[in-house]
Amino acid sequence: MRVICVFGTRPEAIKMAPVVSRLRRDPLIQTTVCVTGQHREMLTQVLDLFDITPDINLDVMVAGQTLNGLSARVLSGMDDVFNSIRPDRVLVHGDTTTTMAASLAAFHWRIPIGHVEAGLRTYDLKHPFPEEMNRRIVDVAADLHFAPTTLAASHLASEQLAGRILVTGNTVIDALQEAVAKIKNTPRLRESLEKQFSFLDSTRRLILVTAHRRENFGAGFEGICEALARIAERSDVEILYPVHRNPNVTGPVFTHLSGRGNIHLIDPLSYYQFVYLMERAFIILTDSGGVQEEAPTFGKPVLVLRSVTERPEAVAAGTVRLVGTNSAAIVEAVMTLCDDPAAYARFAQAVNPYGDGHAAERIHASLLGRPVEAFEPGRRVA
Repeated sequence: MRVICVFGTRPEAIKMAPVVSRLRRDPLIQTTVCVTGQHREMLTQVLDLFDITPDINLDVMVAGQTLNGLSARVLSGMDDVFNSIRPDRVLVHGDTTTTMAASLAAFHWRIPIGHVEAGLRTYDLKHPFPEEMNRRIVDVAADLHFAPTTLAASHLASEQLAGRILVTGNTVIDALQEAVAKIKNTPRLRESLEKQFSFLDSTRRLILVTAHRRENFGAGFEGICEALARIAERSDVEILYPVHRNPNVTGPVFTHLSGRGNIHLIDPLSYYQFVYLMERAFIILTDSGGVQEEAPTFGKPVLVLRSVTERPEAVAAGTVRLVGTNSAAIVEAVMTLCDDPAAYARFAQAVNPYGDGHAAERIHASLLGRPVEAFEPGRRVA
């Protein structure tokens, strides 16, 4: 069987790495990795961590590119890839423009599509934009839907889409467990991470921030920055914000937050660095989908800087709360967690409904037509 795994961004690489690693160990599957060249430096960091070397790089990045321009370059580039490899299946992940365009290209070539992290929905095409439309397009075209949760699977079933639906758990938990074990069992790595972040004050509570989503550009980021500035007035907290290099992010962030003693604006982090900081954080503020899935593993409260989420399972479990980008709402939520130990204790539960570390194993077995036991939160896997 010839399989092509296509992805372009760092989050996609983290979530596809366990699948690629699993498939490449199987002599029955010829696995080709095709990357699109987005987030080039951050993508390379992740691939190096998981010892994955891409076979094909479409190198589609253009300064100031539009979504339509990116889509067109991925569509065109995949023609040459499919003509050369003649794959039996294409595997894509999630909801990026790369994923949508690669899936559409595969559909045009009549190549079966497996969608990793299928079935996530907000049912609001504006939030998140353009991801909600992207993932729906991919699910219509795919014949194998690897849903991370039973809720995601129910969305697919209700939409009466063709193909098989399998609840696998999320592959990001596979990657996270591997990273946590590596940090724990490699003294040199842990010592290096501790040294890199020795500037942090251990007497203050660490608030880790990630915010970069397109729908928050403009007024959303203004509200986030205003909230962080007000939170930083507290003497018992320290804010660490790895700032995405998009000018729509760096502009308001550095304008409003630079020069404050307890706010650290730093370059984007490697995966191991971010995992280390999630474990160390007191509170996590994020607009990232992946962080919503990862952070509950550590029992850390997560405040989501979005009005809706396609990952409501952790909201239901009580470890994630939507606060949007209104500065007052963000500040109130953070202050409550800082000042009310009972509220923090209710929030900080080590409950992760998103996976058990065996998602890639289930995907591998399914591709070969082997029987697979679906993921169920709380059930032990031998």
